[in-house]
Amino acid sequence: MTDELTIGTLAATTGVHLETVRYYERIGLLPPPTRSPSGHRRYDAEAVRRLTFVRRCRDLGFPIDSIRAMLTLVDRRQVTCREMQGIAARHLAEVREKLADLRQLEQDLDLLIGTCSGTDTPDCPIIDALMAEPG
Repeated sequence: MTDELTIGTLAATTGVHLETVRYYERIGLLPPPTRSPSGHRRYDAEAVRRLTFVRRCRDLGFPIDSIRAMLTLVDRRQVTCREMQGIAARHLAEVREKLADLRQLEQDLDLLIGTCSGTDTPDCPIIDALMAEPG
């Protein structure tokens, strides 16, 4: 890899869409790159490393604010395993909560579908249940 990459090469190398690279720059997850004399963005190996980190975090579902917090720790060179574990543990708790919500949603939908005969009659208990007043 050369010392300077174009935005297209950076995107291809890290598996991130070109517009996403620009977005991450805009919101401060990636520092502003140097520019060529013609004004084109130029990225170095650290940009590849940082963007790979951001992409992996996004793949794991970390919200932007958590990624920003992790990068702030890294940038200040004050990162500790304890702090990173805390951020990851909070995210895991959120994921588990969402999974529990999805399991409940699955059960509710299963019950709702079970009320319907699936015939060609115009009266459908699913529509009735969805239009019923709460409570």
